[in-house]
Amino acid sequence: MRAAHEIALPATFPEAALRAGRGRCPRCGEARLFRKWLKPNDSCAACRVDLTHQRADDFPAYIAMIVTGHLMAPIVIALSKDFALEPLAIFLIVIPLALAMMLGMLQPVKGAVIAAQWWFGLHGFVRERPLASEGDAP
Repeated sequence: MRAAHEIALPATFPEAALRAGRGRCPRCGEARLFRKWLKPNDSCAACRVDLTHQRADDFPAYIAMIVTGHLMAPIVIALSKDFALEPLAIFLIVIPLALAMMLGMLQPVKGAVIAAQWWFGLHGFVRERPLASEGDAP
C-alpha cells in the first residue's frame, strides 16, 4: 500500500473506468471497489477515497439491458430466420444467454458508473485530476 501522496491518479477517464470495471478503485487502482457483488466499499483501503457518495442506483442495470438487447436482437433474428428453430428451442438458447450477459455486465458497468461520478466530481466526490507533467502545456 502506497502513501496518499504517492497515489498514481488515472490520466484519463477511460483509465479510471477500466480500473473500476475490473473491480478496483477508480482513483488508485489498487484496492477492491466492491465488498460484495454489487455493494461498493465505503472507502478505498489503499487511498482512503470516500466511496459513500456514489449514487449508481439503477443506471448500471439500464445500461446492461440496453447493451444486452442490442446484442441479442441479431442473435434472435438469426436463430429464427437462418436456422428455422422452434420457439421453445430459441427460448432455451436466448434466455440463458441473455441472463449470463446481464449478470456478467452488471458489476463492471456499476464500477464504470462509480468511476464517472468520481472523475467528474458528482454527488459529493471531489473532482481530482493528475498533476500535469512539466512538458504539458495548459
